[in-house]
Formats: sequence, structure tokens, C-alpha cells
Amino acid sequence: MHKNLKRAAFAGVFVMAGFTAQAAPLQACFVYVSPVGQAGWSYQHDLGRQAMEKALGGEVRTRFVEAVAEGPDSERVMRDLAREGCGLIFATSFGYLEPALRVAAEFPGVKFEHAGGYKTASNLTTYNARYYEARWLAGYLAGKHSKTGIAGYVAGFPVPEVVQGINAFALGMQAANLSAQLKLLWLNTWFDPAKEREAALALINQGADVLTNHSGSPAVPQTAEEKGVAVLAYQSDMSRFAPKAQLAAVTHHWGGYYTQVARAVIAGQWKAQPVWGSMKDGFVQLSALNPALPPGLKADVEARRQAITSGRFRPFSGRLVDNTGRERLAQGALDDAQIAAMDWLVQGVSGALPSAR
Repeated sequence: MHKNLKRAAFAGVFVMAGFTAQAAPLQACFVYVSPVGQAGWSYQHDLGRQAMEKALGGEVRTRFVEAVAEGPDSERVMRDLAREGCGLIFATSFGYLEPALRVAAEFPGVKFEHAGGYKTASNLTTYNARYYEARWLAGYLAGKHSKTGIAGYVAGFPVPEVVQGINAFALGMQAANLSAQLKLLWLNTWFDPAKEREAALALINQGADVLTNHSGSPAVPQTAEEKGVAVLAYQSDMSRFAPKAQLAAVTHHWGGYYTQVARAVIAGQWKAQPVWGSMKDGFVQLSALNPALPPGLKADVEARRQAITSGRFRPFSGRLVDNTGRERLAQGALDDAQIAAMDWLVQGVSGALPSAR
């Protein structure tokens, strides 16, 4: 028996002369950068996996590998999954892109979906959400709530997705309070509860009475609850960890997209077409508003949400100036290419942008 055929046959995938035929059911496999846990980035992707499995029943089998470091470890894991019969692999962290591209080149019959990337191949596409839309709303709510006019932002790495979120949050705050400031601290990791807590404490000590984050654990909401400051949670509803502190949460919703992708693969209709979903598409929402918020404020936030989803308002519009004083936009609105390549911080953000990864 041909050695490649022999190696792969047990997994329900037959490889011969570079051609792959996927036997039913489809094996859809997920790679997570952090533990799934009870909340956070990987938790939301895993909820999406579960929703896909429920929607498709016997048409799909799923599995996941959690806490996989970016770099060589992720390449090894994805290669193993491809060898073991996964016909569809979701690589759910920014730093998985280059490893996924290398593995995709080795397994042309396997379909790869990469979260947040900017390169594609014939069998690898990218998907992302316009998190910045809900981030703007979260910033607006923070600006309305804050007594000090200072919010603190705990950020992972300076990739465009994170920079977009920082800037949108700051602009939302300034729409509520023109003199609002956003203090920024970088973690240089996606998941480290101890470092996340340390950064949150440092920001509180700098006068922040509202916190938010782009990191993978509940540590920032937990610290806000402990210290009596407010928090705009990210990725998941964190009210179980911060029932008093959480004003609302910017939440991610992947089930519908994952189900759509798997159906396309099963039907032989999958294409490497990048997707950038929005609040209107259901990829991201401002959720779990605190019941104690004034009804008028909730109605105000809802009206602004509707303005964004209808296209009547775009978060990166009007005159935009960066935090060095350089004008970045005189009028109108940034287009998708400008937003995707964002590598600067808006006026009102206190903090530097380190070198990109």
C-alpha cells in the first residue's frame, strides 16, 4: 500500500497523488491558544464549536486542542490533526497564521480557517469580526459612567485588531466626555492571569475607575470587582466574575459562522474567501448590560448601536488625530483597508505602540 494512503486510511481520509476525499462525517478540528476555561477568547470559540456540532448532528465530528502556544507548537499540532483525518481546521489565534500556511501547503485537501489573519492560500482563508464596533459602544458607556474621566486598557499584543479596539474604545469615551483619557498597558501575551491582574492594579493606581481588556482570562473583571471599579468585559459575559463591576460585555459569537463553514465544506462549496463580520452579522455584540444602569442610558446606548448597525454612524469617522498630534483623517470615514492596517493610537490614549509582532 502507498505509504501516504496507509498512514491516513485509518482516519477516514484517503490521500493519493495529492488528492484528498473527505469521508463522512466531516472531522472539524479546533486549535486554541489558551485553556477553554469558563470564559474568554478560547471559551467563545468553543461555544461556537459546540453550536456547530449541535446544528449539524451526525454530519460532523469535532475535536479541539487547547493551550497551544503560537509558533512551532501550533504547527506541530495542526500537522498532526491533518494527518489524523481533520478535513477542516480552525486556527483561532493570530500567531497561528504562518504555521497554518505551511501546514496547508502540505495538505491541499484540508480546509483551513484562520482567525484574524491577513494572508490566504487556495485552501486557507481568514475570518474576523469588527470588534471595534462594539468597542466603541463600550467606550461610550465607560465615558458616561466614569467619575475620574480615566479608563484603563489591558492589551495583549499590538496587532491591528487590538489597536482598532483601543482606538474605538477611546473615541467612544470621548463621544461621552470630550476630555476622557484612556491609559494603556501591554502584556505581550494573550493569556497570563497574574500579569493581567498586575496590569489592572497598575491602571487603577493611575486613576482609572473603569477597566477593559484584550486578554484571555477573567482576571481583569475579577480585579475590578475586588477593587470596586467598573469594567467593560471582553470576549465573554463576565458577570459571574464581576456581578457588580461589569457594566456590559463585548461578546463574540461564532456558532453561526462555524456551522456555515462546515456546511460549505460538506457540500463541496467551500472557497478561500476572507470574512470580516459585524454586529449586524451577529459576530460581535455589546451584551449583558448591568440591570442597575439607568434606563435612559441603556436607551442611549441602544440608539447608538442601531446607528452603527444601520450604517448611519461609523466609529472611525470625522476628524481623527493620533496621540502625537498628527491628523490621520480630516473628514469622512476610514475605509476597510485603512482600518485593517491601523498602526497608530488616537488622541487621548496615554501609552505607546510597541513594535508589532
